[in-house]
Amino acid sequence: MPSSPSWALRAAVSSSLFILLRKSTLLNHLFRTNFREMDAIRGRNQTTKGIWIAKCVGIEPFTVVMDLEGTDGRERGEDDTTFEKQSALFALAISDIVLINIWCHDIGREHAANKPLLKTVFQVMMRLFSPRKTTLLFVIRDKTKTPLERLEPVLKEDIQKIWDAVSKPQAHKDTKLSEFFNVEVTALPSYEEKEEQFKGQVAQLRRRFFNSIAPGGLAGDRRGVIPASGFSVSAQEIWKVIKENKDLDLPAHKVMVATVRCEEITNETLSRLSSDEDWVNLEETVQYEAVPDFGKKLGSILDFYLSEYDIEAVYFDEGVRNAKRQQLESRALQLVYPAFQAMLGHLRTKAFNTFKNDLEQSLQKGKGFALSVRECSQLSMLEFDQGCADVAVKQADWDTSKVREKLRRDIEAHATSVRTAKLEELKAEYERQLTGALAEPVESLFDAAGAGQDTWASIRKLYKRETENALLGFSASLSGFELDCSKFDKMLENLKANARGVIEKKAREEAGKALIRMKDRFSSVFSHDADSMPRMWTGKEDIKKITKQARDAALKLLSILAAIRLDEQPDNVEHILRSTLIDGPVVQARSIEAPTDPLAASTWEEIPPRYTLITPVQCKSLWRQFKTETEYSVTQAISAQEAYRRSNSWLPPPWAIVAIAVLGFNEFMALLRNPLYLIVLFVLYLLTKALWVQLDVNAEFRHGAVSGILGLSSRILPTIMNLLKKLAEAGQPHPQPPQSPPRPPLDSHSFRNQSQRQPTLSHSIPASSSSSTISSPASVVEHTSPLMQSHAGDTDTDTELSSTS
Repeated sequence: MPSSPSWALRAAVSSSLFILLRKSTLLNHLFRTNFREMDAIRGRNQTTKGIWIAKCVGIEPFTVVMDLEGTDGRERGEDDTTFEKQSALFALAISDIVLINIWCHDIGREHAANKPLLKTVFQVMMRLFSPRKTTLLFVIRDKTKTPLERLEPVLKEDIQKIWDAVSKPQAHKDTKLSEFFNVEVTALPSYEEKEEQFKGQVAQLRRRFFNSIAPGGLAGDRRGVIPASGFSVSAQEIWKVIKENKDLDLPAHKVMVATVRCEEITNETLSRLSSDEDWVNLEETVQYEAVPDFGKKLGSILDFYLSEYDIEAVYFDEGVRNAKRQQLESRALQLVYPAFQAMLGHLRTKAFNTFKNDLEQSLQKGKGFALSVRECSQLSMLEFDQGCADVAVKQADWDTSKVREKLRRDIEAHATSVRTAKLEELKAEYERQLTGALAEPVESLFDAAGAGQDTWASIRKLYKRETENALLGFSASLSGFELDCSKFDKMLENLKANARGVIEKKAREEAGKALIRMKDRFSSVFSHDADSMPRMWTGKEDIKKITKQARDAALKLLSILAAIRLDEQPDNVEHILRSTLIDGPVVQARSIEAPTDPLAASTWEEIPPRYTLITPVQCKSLWRQFKTETEYSVTQAISAQEAYRRSNSWLPPPWAIVAIAVLGFNEFMALLRNPLYLIVLFVLYLLTKALWVQLDVNAEFRHGAVSGILGLSSRILPTIMNLLKKLAEAGQPHPQPPQSPPRPPLDSHSFRNQSQRQPTLSHSIPASSSSSTISSPASVVEHTSPLMQSHAGDTDTDTELSSTS
């Protein structure tokens, strides 16, 4: 070991309350020493006698650890505890760090955690030595579920109370505990039950001893540090002073033994309780379902083990015995409390499910929602209270108000969610009804807009009627929910706003189709008369007037679609559109300023912007496009009138007829005196008629005079040649058919069939032989007058020319 003053020797000393805490085991794992450990198989005997010292392995700087004899070993007996007291004081005097083993369940008890010993040590240390800081590292062994954050303040508070209660000399009367000691607390699990976890946490604790003398390290202050070369002399002097002190007196060891023994009985009783078959079955069952008579069963189990403790601890100190019994009862109740909580959870779940089922059934029966919630919640809370009375344990006064409050909150939350769902469902139903009652009628009214009725007045009337009916039904349905006035009025307003939104949405849809609607309205008025019959353009109609009427109807429709008018406020939209688009702007003769365009704006007067569907500028653009797309219909109507007039004007004007009669009187008389002229004219008439039919003159001139003349000029010569050829063929004699045997007379039906099979028989008869008699062996002789024959020939000629064409 170096002798340089710069090297300091540290001693880590372990003191223990009970041998069973196995402090030597902790030191061997913590510092890798080989102190003798207790063999649990050979019994619980004291293994460390006196003071043992060893070097810590693998820890820098150099560290020495001392293992002291326990303060509660039974081998020295009740009256021979001087050495233990002296060794504990010695450890505090020479060590930088003192490890003190503490049983977790001793924290917070008056006669545990070595309080009397610490009190005496504090008094003697202040009297013997000058103040220097020593780190007291309390190692809480066999840690339970209680967090270290809760154990550490309790332990430090107990140490502070011991320090405050110690009678101090005048020199240290106002000295604080922090000037003598630096208190640190750590916790370790049970070595026997959780060996791996124990070793892991010990390894973490070991790291705190590396460079522990550095600033902020685990060791206390370094005042009065003895060099390594003087450690032996210093330790001998300290021990000498401790041995000569006759006033060192600790509490009677009888109390200590009672504390240890009662603690053992407590632990054994609690262990038997935790492994009791009835308790294990009860604990397992309550995790999955409610247990009948839970409170009685659990109370009888607790009574049995508490009475066992009373029998075994009857001869120990009464104060210690009663304190340990309270500790046992408290720990036992902590053990069974989770099962009690699980049972309360089952009761709460059952009561909550009962509430949900009862509420659903009550609503299905038609009861009001608020009334159903009140009745069902009262029944559920009553059922829970009765269940809590059955599961209560007589040894404990556990509070069930938190679980009851949670049940109440769950019921309120479920009722709120159901109410919200029901209100949303009710709202959606009435909104759906209003949409169905308004959408199609409003669309129908827009279809007939401007047809002699005030469209928006009809829409307002429909909106008012349907909305009032819906609000009456909605108010009656909401009455069962017992809503506050503000929420009730808000829901009614929302329903009314929804109805208004349906109309506004439909109006905006129709406004988007304004141009199509205007063209349809124009076409309907322009193409049909007052009786909705299609117009025939015969030349008698006033197209200009009809066009103006059709445009008026389209403009009225545009004015209806330009804005939403559900508030029944007058406006001048139609007047502005009519005066600007149809009548033209009125220009004042004496006005100096140029006339302004009323449609050169983005809003309408007296109409809020949010109700504007088509702005004035858009109306002007739509009207311009509308006129462009409807001019074709007007042009077609004018063309149809002119075509009709041309097709029906065959006769010359009356003045021409009079002129012909006057100037052609002599020629007419000459024709009457000479029948040959008349026959020639008649033949010419027949030829002209045949050419007229063959050339289809009406069809040729239907598309205009020029096209008709060009078409006739290309067809007239072939047609004349074909006609002459037919006439030449008809003038040649036909050979006589062979004589056939007589046939039986034919009835009219057979004659008609024969006529149908030979449709061209009459066409083969020439016009010049129409006055002769036609006979055959199988035909009937027929005589016709010349006039009849002439007409027949005329018809035959027309038919023959038509077929040739």
